[in-house]
Amino acid sequence: MTPLAALLAARIRASGPMTLAEYMADCLLHPDHGYYATRDPFGARGDFTTAPEISQMFGELMGICLAQGWLDQGSPAPFTLAELGPGRGTLMADILRATRAVPGFHAAARVTLVEASPSLRTIQRRTLGDHPVNWAATAEDLPEAPLFLIANEFFDALPIRQFTRQGRGWAETVVGLTEGRLTLGRTCPAPLAALEHRLTDTPDGGIVETCPAAAPIMARIGAIIARHGGAALIIDYGDWRARGDTFQALKDHRFADPLAEPGAADLTAHVDFEALAKAAAPARASRMVEQGTLLNRLGIAARAARLAQSLSGPALQSHLAAHHRLTDAREMGSLFKALAIHPPALSPPPGFDAPDA
Repeated sequence: MTPLAALLAARIRASGPMTLAEYMADCLLHPDHGYYATRDPFGARGDFTTAPEISQMFGELMGICLAQGWLDQGSPAPFTLAELGPGRGTLMADILRATRAVPGFHAAARVTLVEASPSLRTIQRRTLGDHPVNWAATAEDLPEAPLFLIANEFFDALPIRQFTRQGRGWAETVVGLTEGRLTLGRTCPAPLAALEHRLTDTPDGGIVETCPAAAPIMARIGAIIARHGGAALIIDYGDWRARGDTFQALKDHRFADPLAEPGAADLTAHVDFEALAKAAAPARASRMVEQGTLLNRLGIAARAARLAQSLSGPALQSHLAAHHRLTDAREMGSLFKALAIHPPALSPPPGFDAPDA
């Protein structure tokens, strides 16, 4: 039993079962025993590897996408160049390197990293060198200014609630205790106004997951973009509408029991892109596009070929494998999706709502 498991068990004994959202929040964010407070989870030595850690090409193409969107909107200055959940700062470093030659972009950009962890802020500062950076604790702290933002594998780590349809009601998944061990259970079913619309597409026994924390974040981003211009790129694994049980744990790059070691494994769930799009109103959302399709539209094949010219041996093989992993439908190419938020009267950034070549 981990230290956090003992604390959670004591709380359940005192107050009764907790929702998955409460459980995930403690497992990930507990100040002393939470996953993100006690380790660096990224890369080969961590528990998972994100697209920016796989290849520089991902961040470079996202940077060019944002920069072209900025140019298309008249190069507003100053503007906020923001990232939600920036990890080690690898993605922002690649964005800044790729956009160095875009006239006026760096001079106008006010880099803002939305990061609450002091330890990760230290790593991000080291990664970004002497480039000026502002930090914000939450999306609510983003300034009122044109906003060009990226969030890669951010929303999947936000706590979810999970409901199973039973007749006209919904039973919520909760974490309780059985013989001293953490176990999953369900509440008695009851009607839920917030899920009334899902009765039409969810069979009896079907599962729907919601993410209460996502809506206010998207509302803030959408409000800024609607008022001041900009664009937000959301890349994550999930689908247009939440369906089924996607609650999972990752440890040492493998799936694990999400109740076995609270605080020692990453907990995630698939992202409901439809909910994100609706929450961003009055800003508009593009069509959702698969990551592989987006990267191909943005020219990853040409970029990969150019980089390959200077490589050989194991380095070349690693580079080709990274390209394949990012774009192939059997890898991240179709599992990960992307959505762009943009001003209601303007077109989305490059790569979104565009016909394939």
